[in-house]
Amino acid sequence: MTEKPASDDAFDLRFLHGYPPALLARVRDLLQGDRLGEHLARRYPGRHEIQSDKALYAYVNDWRQQWLRHAPQLDRVRYDSTLDVIENALGQHERRSRNHGGRLQTRREIRIASLFRQLAPEFLEMIVVHELAHLKVMAHDRSFYQLCEHMLPDYAQREFDLRLHLTWQQHAAR
Repeated sequence: MTEKPASDDAFDLRFLHGYPPALLARVRDLLQGDRLGEHLARRYPGRHEIQSDKALYAYVNDWRQQWLRHAPQLDRVRYDSTLDVIENALGQHERRSRNHGGRLQTRREIRIASLFRQLAPEFLEMIVVHELAHLKVMAHDRSFYQLCEHMLPDYAQREFDLRLHLTWQQHAAR
């Protein structure tokens, strides 16, 4: 088990590893003053209407058509309540190949954590862009994040704010 730094004892900042210490200090201040939730609510006040898997498929396919026209068609897109946000992922892109009648069939599926049903539309856009980028670039490398920023210019800020939201949720649950 990895030990946490002494300064993180009061606040679990597992979603924010790798960010500069000054930024983490600001997050700790917001958590300590119970102001992080208010900050996020002011910044992301809206909620989206995409509640069903069918609506999610249409939404994701619209993004794919706009930005990745030549990317392969998706066979399935759905909300998944089994994705463990803490231990696993917020979304997953799966590609399964199997032999069917002497031909290789590939099925592509995107699963998005159910928590995105209740979050702001900006966070849903961010995770959709992230998972769609995996159609072109599998690794989380520079070209992957450049593609994400191309499709959604404030991708990095939204990813950080989503990490803040997850930190706040975890803190509020205690």
